[in-house]
Amino acid sequence: MLTIWGRLNSHNVKKVVWLVDEIGLPYVRHDIGGKFGMTEEYRALNPNALIPTIEDDGVTLWESNAILRYLAARYDRDRFWPNDPAARAVGDKWIDWQFSFAEAQRDAFLNLIRRPMADRNAIQIAKSGEETAKMMLRLNQALGESPWLSGANFGLGDIPMGVYAHTWFTLELKRPDVPNVRAWYDRLVERPAYASTVMIPLT
Repeated sequence: MLTIWGRLNSHNVKKVVWLVDEIGLPYVRHDIGGKFGMTEEYRALNPNALIPTIEDDGVTLWESNAILRYLAARYDRDRFWPNDPAARAVGDKWIDWQFSFAEAQRDAFLNLIRRPMADRNAIQIAKSGEETAKMMLRLNQALGESPWLSGANFGLGDIPMGVYAHTWFTLELKRPDVPNVRAWYDRLVERPAYASTVMIPLT
């Protein structure tokens, strides 16, 4: 059985659990990282001491987006990992683009969620808000051309940014009008696996 190591309030763990739930794979998940700490046994699995890590039929793998690609290719190629490289690349580029968005959003998230109000840095929050707003305008343009980041249908390319979009819409930030992103997000909210895995309190 698939084993997922990582606490669910991690963006990167949410990605993996959401995909696994979409596919319908049985799995067990162990809380690790953050307040749960890390054991030496876990560090032996992942020398980076980050989450998530998976173990699957003799395969040990870390790096969340690599895990997404592996699970999609192994368990649900038709929906999530098309054989046609051009079709696959439509969503694949957004998987990696998410890392840039995560970097831009980090300061807003840390200040507004992880720090007490007295310790928050308003300049960092404002800068992070401006940077993510610019990136969401780019996303809005892309979603005006197709309903999903993966193309005509929901796919792997929607998962990483889908996790970060929920955070963006939840944080108390000044947001531009992005109707295409909002419509895409509303479609994600309708997916049971998204609602149960991603739409949990930010901590």
